Amino acid sequence: MSSSDAADLRSVLDALLDGVVVVDDEGAIRQLNAEACRILGSSSETVRGRPVEHLPGSECFAKGVRTVLADGASLVEHELVLPRRFDGDLVVDVAVSPLLDDASRRRGAVVLLRDRTLGTALRTALAERAQSVVLGSMAAGIAHEVRNPLAGIRGAAELLGARAAGDRDRQAAQLIVREVDRIAALLDDFMVFSRGDLLRLAPLNLHRVLDDVLDVLATDPLAARVSVTRRFDPSIPELLADGDRLMQLFLNLGRNALEAMEARPATLQIRTRLRLDHRLDVDGERVATVAVDVEDEGPGIPDSVREQIMTPFFTTKRSGTGLGLPLARHFAALHGGSLQIESKEGHGTLVRVSLPLRRAS
Repeated sequence: MSSSDAADLRSVLDALLDGVVVVDDEGAIRQLNAEACRILGSSSETVRGRPVEHLPGSECFAKGVRTVLADGASLVEHELVLPRRFDGDLVVDVAVSPLLDDASRRRGAVVLLRDRTLGTALRTALAERAQSVVLGSMAAGIAHEVRNPLAGIRGAAELLGARAAGDRDRQAAQLIVREVDRIAALLDDFMVFSRGDLLRLAPLNLHRVLDDVLDVLATDPLAARVSVTRRFDPSIPELLADGDRLMQLFLNLGRNALEAMEARPATLQIRTRLRLDHRLDVDGERVATVAVDVEDEGPGIPDSVREQIMTPFFTTKRSGTGLGLPLARHFAALHGGSLQIESKEGHGTLVRVSLPLRRAS
């Protein structure tokens, strides 16, 4: 192939919307196109000639490349997680096909990488918003059916307490009043889901909000054995958001993290970063996102309860209400963002909140 033909081929590959990785028959990297360089955070020059396993993020397709080189059959896998060293993980579709010469002999393989991260994020955001609507309807219905009977029970208990002849009966009446008040407080928390898109948007400094959250958490006795690491991206500008709702969101996540680490000294990490390549639809406009990671060194979430942790009132804590995570996700969804949880039992939990970077007009 002449140098001009090679240059034309590179131009064609770089124009493709999918990432392309070409390897030879021994699995050594021959070429990456521009989209593959973006997805993998590398370049053809730095990885050319190295085994495909040395390519950053190749954990999700290197084994498939070796399989195709061995048996010659193409393979396709959907929505695999591609880890990246310096940015958030991507979700990709992977197709690996054998590269044949004119005599149909295998000369290598071609890997196609299609970035599905945006589509996955949009589906997640839409699902979270839909669940918020369902919870809102449920909350309104529960409030309507429960508030009046609770008020009647409380009034009757107060009357019984006032007429009680002995301390035991009086204490029993007071216990009823306290329990009714506790249920009413839970109902008030749950009613947040029924209040719709009531956001008081204003320009705010996200890092100032997070600093305030950490100041509040520092007063919790559980924080005595926890060290905090802040890794804030200084390039994040002010964004339009509801400071009170974000404060409550991150307080809920922070308290969960402290409770997960109460058994031993540990570190709570708070990280922020601007993600220009990860965008969300807000009022018909695609906007960049700000990611906030809250990561603890606790025991992680058991596999047996992972599907239930976002269900209101479900909790594994002795004194928890089961509303902390659902409310946090609800507040993220109200802002047009999302909340994702990555946890492996025995290895801590990472909660990632993605918020659209809406700017004041």
